[in-house]
Amino acid sequence: MSSRSRRTVGGEQLARTREKFLTRDPVEPQQVREPILASWSRSREWNVPADHIELSYIRDPDLDTPLTRSALPVLRSLRDHLDGQPISVILTDAAGVVLTRLTSDPDLERHLDGVNLAPGFSYAEEQVGTNGIGTALEGGQPAHVFGHEHYAEHLEDLACAGVPIHHPITGKIVGAVDLTCWRRNADRLLVALVKTTADQITQALLTDSSAQELELLQDYLRACRRSNGIVLALSKDLVMMNEHARHVLDPGDQAVLLGQAGEALAGGKSRAVEIELPTGLTARMHCHPTRGPGPLGSAGGVVHVKLLEAGRRLAADGPAAPSRMVLPGLVGSGALWLRSCQQVQEGYEADEWLVLEGEAGVGKLALARAVHQRRSPAGRIDVLDAADAGTADWMPAVRAALLGPGGDVVIRHVDQLGPRQTHLLAGALVEARSAPRAERLWVAVTLTRRSAAPNLTELLRMFPGSVTLPPLRHHVEDLPELSTFFLGKLSQHGRLTVSPEATKLLVRSNWPGNVEQLWQVIRRIVQRRRTGSILARDLPPECWTVSRRLLSPLEALERDAIVGSLLDTEGNKARAAESLGMSRATIYRKIHEYGIIIPAG
Repeated sequence: MSSRSRRTVGGEQLARTREKFLTRDPVEPQQVREPILASWSRSREWNVPADHIELSYIRDPDLDTPLTRSALPVLRSLRDHLDGQPISVILTDAAGVVLTRLTSDPDLERHLDGVNLAPGFSYAEEQVGTNGIGTALEGGQPAHVFGHEHYAEHLEDLACAGVPIHHPITGKIVGAVDLTCWRRNADRLLVALVKTTADQITQALLTDSSAQELELLQDYLRACRRSNGIVLALSKDLVMMNEHARHVLDPGDQAVLLGQAGEALAGGKSRAVEIELPTGLTARMHCHPTRGPGPLGSAGGVVHVKLLEAGRRLAADGPAAPSRMVLPGLVGSGALWLRSCQQVQEGYEADEWLVLEGEAGVGKLALARAVHQRRSPAGRIDVLDAADAGTADWMPAVRAALLGPGGDVVIRHVDQLGPRQTHLLAGALVEARSAPRAERLWVAVTLTRRSAAPNLTELLRMFPGSVTLPPLRHHVEDLPELSTFFLGKLSQHGRLTVSPEATKLLVRSNWPGNVEQLWQVIRRIVQRRRTGSILARDLPPECWTVSRRLLSPLEALERDAIVGSLLDTEGNKARAAESLGMSRATIYRKIHEYGIIIPAG
């Protein structure tokens, strides 16, 4: 069978899968790519029409912007190099509104006009459904949509690849670049070409940035490297915020902080400011103006933010109060962690069924158990794991727990359920909610990322409340307390403590496995050392890295070997590389790739 014939057969199967989805028949995940299925689900939830195209229109979109000034020369050069090929080069703004379209093929030009893929029309996903432009902007990453993967049937003859364009200083999405061609001409090289084009536009934007913006960017990046806390940077035209700030702060708190920081930086002098935030938290800001060219203070500056306990004041600073166990078996006094504990307790007391969401290992089940133990210590709690849903007795066990006399039920990992299993569980929950019973029934489900499981919509309608537990890296101030707590459970009579040097390394790690990973690290250490102080050398190799992801077994072995060799050679990279049979260039690259902290010599 020829490659063209294989594409035809595959296209026909995909078309049938799309029809099944649109008629709400079950679709198996392997029948369509995961990003496409997720986009289809979003399109359906937004009530995007699949049989026709209705797009908003903006007359005379602004073409005098930094994006267009930087992008148009790049796009014209690309159009010239394509040399009349049936490929259209398209630039949009951050909302998906087409700013310009460069097409050399008359037939393709007419077709794009017919589907309103033209300047002034918005190709946002919520307008036209799954497509290269809107799906790339919605996901914040490159997207390619070929043929019947489009949600709207009028686009099935096209193939498109889109990449969001990020401002090189703020990181904010400012637009997207897209390459569209006929479906029959689709090629994976289209994806590589559009990524290269987006990189060229980003570089042009950087060249166009002012000296003050670049100076502020450098200050901001230095601050982020030196701090695990909340870091902001702002000027008249720019706002930058590190990942920790985006996760920790509510939108209302962010707005108040930025407003106060702008006022504090306007004076051009470093200063500390303490303010009450709308959520009730107290924040202490340390504002440092950037000494860029131009009038003093006009370049903005960098702001470090520390969240304090409610009611605490600068004048009242003193020794930290002893930590307390807020719930049975749980410790931690970080603002985000305490907020999650409070939200789950409030939901429990109100008999509100809850979704507990968060990364693996953050403590979702532990928190549910702790709230149960505090509020209903003599009551029954059933814990079921959706990872076991493939067994014949799992659903009967779920129904028995839900339809029993009452109590608390926690169903873990519901994002691992398939469409049929999710439907059955939703039916059992509906039956349980309406069944007469003498005692109350409280149900919680846990999941890692609801966006990764679009089939959960029916199930999650049963849960009016949702609590997102923070990853450990977002309440790292609790790490010393957690370490002491775990040591108390694993070693007797406090005979083992953590040295300041080891604590410093623990705090610097990013803990992609969260609290569960910390527990396993402490457990392994206790197996080797029974008394005394845990030193930096006693920590496993994973604590000598700042990697944001969990490594594969092979990667972990390589990382461990490099860390062990660096410890043996007291941080001498050349000797470590020689002992491992690596070149110096290779070990330098691996140290950077794994985020390895070089031991002090």
